[in-house]
Parts: sequence; C-alpha cells; structure tokens
Amino acid sequence: MPNKTFVLDTNVLVHNPNALFLFEDNQVVIPLVVIEELDNLKKFMDERGRNARSVARHLDELRGQGELSQGVKLPSGGTVRVELAMNGPLPPALDADKADNSILRTAIMLQKRGEDVHFISKDINARIKADALGLQSEDFENAKVDIDTLYSGWTELAVDKGLIDLFYREKRLEPGALGAGPFYPNQFALLRGSDNPNHSAIGRFDDKGALHPMVWGEKDAWGVRALNVEQKFAMDLLLDDAVELVTLVGTAGTGKTLLAMAAGLQRVVEEKKYKKVLISRPVIPLGKDIGYLPGTKDEKLRHWMQPIFDNLEFLTGQGNDDDDSASHVDYLVQTNKLELEAVTYIRGRSLPKQWVVVDEAQNLTPHEMKTIVSRAGEGTKVVITGDPYQIDNPYLDAESNGLTYLVEKFKGQPMFGHVTLSRSERSRLAALAAAIL
Repeated sequence: MPNKTFVLDTNVLVHNPNALFLFEDNQVVIPLVVIEELDNLKKFMDERGRNARSVARHLDELRGQGELSQGVKLPSGGTVRVELAMNGPLPPALDADKADNSILRTAIMLQKRGEDVHFISKDINARIKADALGLQSEDFENAKVDIDTLYSGWTELAVDKGLIDLFYREKRLEPGALGAGPFYPNQFALLRGSDNPNHSAIGRFDDKGALHPMVWGEKDAWGVRALNVEQKFAMDLLLDDAVELVTLVGTAGTGKTLLAMAAGLQRVVEEKKYKKVLISRPVIPLGKDIGYLPGTKDEKLRHWMQPIFDNLEFLTGQGNDDDDSASHVDYLVQTNKLELEAVTYIRGRSLPKQWVVVDEAQNLTPHEMKTIVSRAGEGTKVVITGDPYQIDNPYLDAESNGLTYLVEKFKGQPMFGHVTLSRSERSRLAALAAAIL
C-alpha cells in the first residue's frame, strides 16, 4: 500500500489540473462528489471550466489503463482512485448533503479503514473543519513561495568609499568585487559608503556578475520620470528591450502600473518599437461575473478596467488644459495602438511584437500565469504587476499566487528583471494611509 492517501478537494484540481500527478508514490483519492462538482464547472468558458475539462481528460486517459474505482498506477509509482463510498460519520452540525462535507466523509471513512489520510484543500474553512474532525489537513503546497524571502530584485550594500569611486571611474565592477553574492542577472545594487552613507552609487548586474551603471533609469517615458530609486530600477528594466519579462511588485500607489503603461506608450507610440500596448487584468468579481453586465464586451470590460482607464487618462492628459484625455485614449484604441482585454480572452492567442501589461496579477494562479506568459510571440515584452497582499481570489494567498511564483521561478534568468517597490508616490495622504492604517 502507498505510504499516504491524499484526498483532494475540488478546488485543488481547479487550481492545478495536473495535481493528480504531483504526489509522488502515494495514493491520490478523488471522491465521487468531486467529479460531480467538476462536471458542473466544465460548461464555464473561464479558467475554472478549462481546468475542469482538463482534469476530465486526464481521468479519461487513466481510465483507459485500468479501473479508476480500483486505482490506476501512475508513472511516479503512486495511484489515482475515484472513491464511490461516502458513508463516514459526521457531527449533526454539518450538513451531510453539502459537497465539502461529503468529501470530508470520504476522508473520514478511509481513515477508519486504517489509511494514513491527508485532506488537501485550498479552502481554509474546509481545512479547519477537517482538523476538527481529526483529519490531517493541508494546503496544496506544490507552487508555494516563501513571501518573507521573496526576491526583491535589488540589494543595498555597505562598501568602502574607494570601491564606489572605482565604480564611477571605470563604469564597471568586476564579478566578485562586491563579494560572493549571490547576485542575479538584472539585479540592482545600491552601494553606500560604509563611513559615509550619503556617498552612494547604483548599478545593475549582468549575466556574468559584473556591475554596470544604469542606462535608462533616469530617462522619461511618456512624460513620466522616476521619483525614487526603486522607480529608477523599474524604469531601467522597462526601457531595456533585452529584458523581455519584467515583474513589478508593490502596494497601491508605488507607481508600478503607471510606469509600465507610460513606458509602453513611449515605446509603441513615440518610438514605434512595438506594434501595440495590450493591457489586461483578471476579472475577479466580488459579486456577479462579467457576463451579467449589460452591453458589448468592451462596455463590460470598462467596469473592470476602470483603474487602467484612470491611469491612461492621466498619462494622455498631462500638460493639457482641456479635459479631453478620454478622447485621446479612444484615439489610441481606434488606431490599434492600444488594446484592453480580460485575461480570460488572451488564452490561445499569439502576441508578437507587442508590449503586454498584466495588472493585478496576484489574482492569477501559477497555471494561469504560465498560460499568459507563454502567449508572448517574437519581439514581445511582458510586464506583470501586482500586490501579493491584496488578493481577491478566495483560493490564493501571498505565497501561492501566480505573481510570486513567477518571480521565484524566473529569478536568475538573463531575460528577466524584477523590482519590489515599497514607497508610495500617489500622494502624501496615500503614503500616510499606507503607513499607519
């Protein structure tokens, strides 16, 4: 018998349809009610529906290799089984007809048979109930990242004054000059004199470990100039075509979205380096889905894209005395220099020679993030922005979302750059609110 029995909640398979194959040489049990819930989800055309259909295809392929009710062997040495029985005891307070509770009944029944059961769910309340019922309950940890040690994209180093002077003179510090590191390609360094912190320099590491001065950090983009050192780091990555994937993480007001859009407009409209700016964000409603809103797709998207429109109207209205910024945005859309799209509609597309901005990416799963980034065609630059602490997806947290997963997985790749921004530049009021509330 396998070492452990992992009973999977529906949300685990919706989160990652490949979860069936990620439990090594152990036994994976899918309660029959999970199949029923996936069947109800398969009709949706969003990521939930696609993942539900993907799980169904996986199980159908396994069914061709044996009886799922008896367990089918996996290449990893484990097995997958669909469990029909759901007759475990439940306290009277729990509704036995509720799907979540039926899954727990299956787990309890298997535990009473003597199996080492682990209940796996993305639902915190389901895990709490499982624990109260005497079950070992765990989150799905396969794509988790330690948020406390998340790569920030830059480091501050106290160094000898002579080293800073050498950097200014030679425009380069050789690999190893700042110690062993580790220092990653496109990571930034803020050098401060150990005896005089005001004597400082900033630079960026190349893929050989040498430090060079920034090239683009002090430049304007569409009339926007970096207001602090973190924004200078971000601008240096955004305006460098050799960095094809950029992630900007920060709280509200740090300028991550505005910088990404300003740089995109600069590179598309002014410099014509890319064909268009494509801006997208996940549709995570607090109430009804996008399909319940009236109007065309563009009219529906306007509700979810309003923060994007606010930034665009600010950018296109800079220096204008009239209040015609909205028409400038419409003109960019009509001339195909700007496109706004929900993340759900990007799947299946190929996006060559485009500047792609995905905002609020903390609401994406790692699987969704892979789907989006893999859409990039030749000559496309992808900029991902978000705040891991502001998540609206009920099955994600700061450590399991697609944004932090992407940062951790791409760290060290020469075509990737990342900056964590912490200083709010929206207004004095916004900065104070972020600090004390």
